[in-house]
Amino acid sequence: MSNILLVGSGAREHAIARAINRSPQRSNLYCLGTNANPGISALCADYFIGNLTDIPTILRISVDHDIHFTIIGPEAPLAAGLADALWEKNIPCIGPKKRLAQIETSKAFTRDLLTRYNIPVSPDYRVFNKTIKGADSFLQELGDFYVVKYDGLMGGKGVRVAGDHLHSHAEALDYCKDLVNGGGSFVIEQKLVGQEFSLMSFCDGQNLIHMPPVQDHKRAYDGDKGPNTGGMGSYSDVSGGLPFLTLGDIDRARQINEMTAQALKDEFKDDYKGILYGGFILTAQGVRLIEYNARFGDPEVMNVLAILRSDFIEICQNIISGKLGTCRADFGNEATVCKYAVPEGYPDQPVKGRPIDVSQVMNDQQLYYASVDLRGNQLVEVGSRTVAVVGVADSLVKAEATAESEISRVKGPLFHRKDIGTELLINMRLNQMKKLRSNAV
Repeated sequence: MSNILLVGSGAREHAIARAINRSPQRSNLYCLGTNANPGISALCADYFIGNLTDIPTILRISVDHDIHFTIIGPEAPLAAGLADALWEKNIPCIGPKKRLAQIETSKAFTRDLLTRYNIPVSPDYRVFNKTIKGADSFLQELGDFYVVKYDGLMGGKGVRVAGDHLHSHAEALDYCKDLVNGGGSFVIEQKLVGQEFSLMSFCDGQNLIHMPPVQDHKRAYDGDKGPNTGGMGSYSDVSGGLPFLTLGDIDRARQINEMTAQALKDEFKDDYKGILYGGFILTAQGVRLIEYNARFGDPEVMNVLAILRSDFIEICQNIISGKLGTCRADFGNEATVCKYAVPEGYPDQPVKGRPIDVSQVMNDQQLYYASVDLRGNQLVEVGSRTVAVVGVADSLVKAEATAESEISRVKGPLFHRKDIGTELLINMRLNQMKKLRSNAV
């Protein structure tokens, strides 16, 4: 029997906990979270509340409960070096060591790594190390198509895009100055235009097993309007595809993940063990990389693990032992649609501490708890994305209908995007790609 520690307490970790629970192997699951997630705690032998970067406490829990391996959910513990500390105590970890996790924690490191190892998927870019010298002239080169990225973790709020957040070079330079005045570095790069998608891969350092591609929706409101968020929902299509991707596009994204994993191994002489998550964009010129993440995406993990038919614990064991090439990860030939209910006012001024009611949800196995807490017997909003549902069916139309029906049953001061996975929104994105490609000819 395996003793497994899960670090994190959002919907991503709830999806991971469910995948562990579905395994034919017997296990004891332990969790360290920042809030009392009732979905995860119901699957746990013990549940601890604490700081996810409190390495001494996590090590103590691991030793006290004879943990066989740990799964790190979010990025902050990776950046803090939790994986390094666990491996030093001979406790295997699903999640890369700190140096390898730079693939997410440093935008400059990632762009320079891809350039150094001749992986041609980056836009034009420049790194500015605690200085704005040369930023103005590079912005002039890029014209109206530029992005400014803080070189570090900023909870998804460090990226400012021309036309969305920045409306002039003067505004862009003011943001750059703010970053430098705070002691930070930044990257300016060419803005890429097209359709974004995520492709996550299990990785043992040498071998990769790819998951189905997923499309996330960052904008808060229907029609891709409003501020950016952590992700309002996502969908995947039947046969492991997406409507706007060709098989060649998917193969290209897989190749990029494979080349990047090899580049990390060559760079550090160490194995990247965990999830390599490529945030890609299909442009008129082909597949390009927006950014990498060093863990499962949220909400994308709910799409892929909902249809994983293989033994998740066995996959983790093969990642740890470096034998991922000897096993398979089979995914059901189904479409999935994930929709998040979020607090009123999210993301800028979310209401907090208000009760919600999930009792009317028909299938609680499709419900994932995120930023919630239990106060007595009352479920309350903590302030970020609250709960998600995933519809699974043999077509996107049916999966979207299920997701919409179920998320509408969650009651409280909440809202959700009604258009995720709908034919109208997907056709709008298909038409955009057709127009881009025709203009490129």
